[in-house]
Amino acid sequence: MIDKLLTITKEAGNIVKEGFQTDYKVEYKTNISNLVTEIDKKSEKAIIEFIRKEFPGHGILAEESGAANENAEYQWVIDPLDGTTNFAHGFPIFGVSIGIQKNGKTVCGAVYHVMNDIMYSAEQGSGAYKNGKKIHVNENDSLEKSLLVTGFPYDIADNPHNALTIFTNMVKASRGMRRLGSASIDFCCVAEGIFDGFWEVNLQPWDICAGKFIVEEAGGKVTDFIGTPSSIFAPQILCSNGKIHNAMIEIISKSTEE
Repeated sequence: MIDKLLTITKEAGNIVKEGFQTDYKVEYKTNISNLVTEIDKKSEKAIIEFIRKEFPGHGILAEESGAANENAEYQWVIDPLDGTTNFAHGFPIFGVSIGIQKNGKTVCGAVYHVMNDIMYSAEQGSGAYKNGKKIHVNENDSLEKSLLVTGFPYDIADNPHNALTIFTNMVKASRGMRRLGSASIDFCCVAEGIFDGFWEVNLQPWDICAGKFIVEEAGGKVTDFIGTPSSIFAPQILCSNGKIHNAMIEIISKSTEE
């Protein structure tokens, strides 16, 4: 199944690449910051058509078209263009993210970093890979020496889960902070040891599924903000190399008390 997954993830990525910086239609979802383009929809359509042809009994949970065949043993969790705002502004950091779950547990995942032609992938028990080469989280055990990455929800003005306070305190506690604008790529950069940790609130299952799995297969740790193992439906995601995880939880805990 992993070979089929990689095939369609790359095909969808090529659709996205061909649409980049062309004349396409843009629509708004929940607010002016929450965009969807016709390229998102075109990519998703290709993925769904592929699944229905190759795996007609499988279920689908997709960002733009929702759920189908929800009680199926296998479920494909699809973000056809993760980083739509970047895409729409001509900033070349965005990807295609697809995870496959069996009875509610992720068993393989792929994230294609489109403009860099990088395919991250993982299969249950086999480790995580970047363009076919095995990757691992890094060994850094010091938060103050860490490079972290985060993202902000579309309702950041409401400061959900004290997101802005946590951000401020993480900046003060770490070596540096980055904000790429694509959660799936954030996860993968932790998986390959570029970033030491990542956190975000109010992500959706399609933002989380593949990237979370790739981090875990690379030896990293993914929980909620108090350290409890989290699902793809969790409102809080904390991801790290494992060695700075408790230190990040401590910063988050203090931030919620302020």
